Amino acid sequence: MSVVRRALPEDAAEVLRLRQVMLDSLAPADGSTDWHDASRPALRARLAEPDGDFGAFVVDHPERPGSLAALVVGTVEYRIGRAGNPLGAVGFVFSVATDPGARRRGYARVCMEALLDWFRERGVRQVQLTASPEAEPLYVSLGFKPKPDPLLELLL
Repeated sequence: MSVVRRALPEDAAEVLRLRQVMLDSLAPADGSTDWHDASRPALRARLAEPDGDFGAFVVDHPERPGSLAALVVGTVEYRIGRAGNPLGAVGFVFSVATDPGARRRGYARVCMEALLDWFRERGVRQVQLTASPEAEPLYVSLGFKPKPDPLLELLL
C-alpha cells in the first residue's frame, strides 16, 4: 500500500519536476524548465497553507529518497451556487503526474483518492479535470464522466 501525504513546502522542487513531466507529456516540443525558479516561491507559499483552497498530494519515490513518485494537485473554486451545488464549491484537478520510473503501481490512483476526499471535506460536490487519452481510464474508473463542454481560453 502506498502512503499518500500532503505535499510540503520543501517538496516544491519535486512538485515542479513532476509537473514538468506532465507538461512534457502534453507538449514535448517545449520542455523548458526556465520557469521553475520564478514559480517556486509562490508554490512553496501555497504548500504552506494547510487550510487553503490548494491541495497537493504526493507519494514518495520508493527507490529514490528525497524524490516523489506521484503528484496530484487541485484547487477549490467558488462559483455562484445552483441546483445540485448550492454552495458553489467546484474542485478542479490540474496537475497529475507519475515519475516515469514509478508508473503502473497505483500511485496516481491513491493520490487522486486523497484529493477527492480533500474536496469532499471542503463541501465540493463537483470536480472537473482535463484528461489525456492515456489517463482517461483512471478517471473514468473513479467515476468521472465525459462532458461535452467547449472550453475557450484567452491568454492575457
